[in-house]
Amino acid sequence: MSQNDMLFLVLIVIGISSLTLVAVQLLKRPKRDDRGDWYEGPWDDDDRPRKR
Repeated sequence: MSQNDMLFLVLIVIGISSLTLVAVQLLKRPKRDDRGDWYEGPWDDDDRPRKR
């Protein structure tokens, strides 16, 4: 194999792996939990009225 063939193979492998990673991220289902949105952190719990 010549150097051009090796470069072509490396570029194809990088391209296929990139497309695979993008497809996995798009097809991955979001988790179904009751934690709320990503920006609602534990600091929001302090604002809730407390039971006495």
